[in-house]
Amino acid sequence: MDAEPAWMSDSLVKDIPRKKLEFLGQMFAEGQGKSQKEMMAFMMPMMKKAKQENLTFTPQEMSAAIAAIKKYSSTDELKQIDKILAKAKQ
Repeated sequence: MDAEPAWMSDSLVKDIPRKKLEFLGQMFAEGQGKSQKEMMAFMMPMMKKAKQENLTFTPQEMSAAIAAIKKYSSTDELKQIDKILAKAKQ
């Protein structure tokens, strides 16, 4: 297992269950560098997996996790995150 990303220890996400944080971490890590078309193909199974594992995120949890991830991201990563989020909202 890799070392835990710094954002997972941030106080912003301290109240979010570990399993949810790990899921989001995986989603953002695997989403890195994908084109818009690849992003669509990637998001569908991820959402299905979340549903199968009964992982639902409140708007507050999503906001907190995204804020924490962004806090520790490079400029390139931030662009990618914005792309992932734009896709997720569609």
